[in-house]
Amino acid sequence: MKMYQVSTLQALMLGYTNPVITVAELLKHGNIGLGTFKNIDGEMIVLDGVCYRAKDDGNVDVAEGDRGVPFSTVCYMDEVEPVEFGECNSVESLKNELNNIVDAHFGLNSMHMVRIEGEFEVVDARSESAYRSMHVSLKAILQKTQKAFKFQNIRGTLVGVFFPDYMDGINAAGWHFHFISEDRKNGGHVFEIVMLQGKGHISKINSIELKLPDEPAFDTYSLKQASNSEIADVEQGNSAG
Repeated sequence: MKMYQVSTLQALMLGYTNPVITVAELLKHGNIGLGTFKNIDGEMIVLDGVCYRAKDDGNVDVAEGDRGVPFSTVCYMDEVEPVEFGECNSVESLKNELNNIVDAHFGLNSMHMVRIEGEFEVVDARSESAYRSMHVSLKAILQKTQKAFKFQNIRGTLVGVFFPDYMDGINAAGWHFHFISEDRKNGGHVFEIVMLQGKGHISKINSIELKLPDEPAFDTYSLKQASNSEIADVEQGNSAG
């Protein structure tokens, strides 16, 4: 099983938001995953081979095949380990449970993809609208465009990806989640959850294909500049700080 990634998190953090491939091309490489779109125009959730776009109001559309993708991580989720969860009162408690599962299967140095169908009391999420820029950091972009919203008493799916610490910069170390409702009408990047119960599957992945941008502008970015604290701020919704 192989992870397919478009560009790197460092490039996205530093403002490389030009399209690298299209949605149609991305879906040739996986049936589950997450990412974003050209100019950070919404949050991406790939589920069951369909690419969805959560807009800045939390509503979801199916993404057009010719829409550009600057950053994404997908795989084919075939060999899977079933997982079940009771009540999780925070996203951190969910991450801890998943880490225990990964650790028990000797997987802390591997990548993982997880999908969890659950019943949620609260999903605290965000998305954003397009902001065209060059060399404007993702944190600065989200300060201008990010909108947060809460979904309450909702059923839906968490799609999550895990990268080990030593791959930080290629992607965010640890777990990263996007959510889409059962009716596929609402979703976004997940900040916090209260999950009443959930069940799903997790895949361990030991191979990655990295698709870097072809255009010369990509080489104008110094990809060691985005700090770990800035990545954590964006991940946790502290972009205004």
